[in-house]
Amino acid sequence: MFKLFLKIFKTPNNIIFSQNKDLDQADTAAAGKKIENKVKKLFRGSLAIRQIDAGSDNACEQELLALSNSFYDIERFGIHFVASPRHADMLLVTGPVTRNMAEAVKRAYEATAEPKIVVAVGDDAIDGGIFKNSYAVLGGVNSVLPVNYQISGNPPTPKKILFSLLNILESLDKKSVTLK
Repeated sequence: MFKLFLKIFKTPNNIIFSQNKDLDQADTAAAGKKIENKVKKLFRGSLAIRQIDAGSDNACEQELLALSNSFYDIERFGIHFVASPRHADMLLVTGPVTRNMAEAVKRAYEATAEPKIVVAVGDDAIDGGIFKNSYAVLGGVNSVLPVNYQISGNPPTPKKILFSLLNILESLDKKSVTLK
């Protein structure tokens, strides 16, 4: 448990802000093509995402589900949602972490292979949102896990999530270039 807390404190806060002008100017297909290229480069063609509901109101889950519909169809860009954290490259955590879900969230994180990329999706996952200071809520995801990236919104739209994923992949690409 000490190692987990040490890792939480050592993890830098990397907040990716998505400008509204980016959402208006860029086309979904063009952004998807960029995502596809980054996924091919960084993850050898396929980014596996495990979505974890830490106690949300299902608003963010509905927006994530919309990414799989025929309009956004993120599967064509090489992004797949998987059923097990053991197969995941990235964890998307939604909702504030409730007391009952804290252990399950930790176990999912521990089961994820390295490098563990944790993204808090929505205001509830970032800081507890409207559930902050409730007796049943521990707070945002960062109170339990080291969070690498955050996607703000209550809930964020599918388009914002898509562009934020592009920003995250670009950030990972820059980090991989500097590490070489």
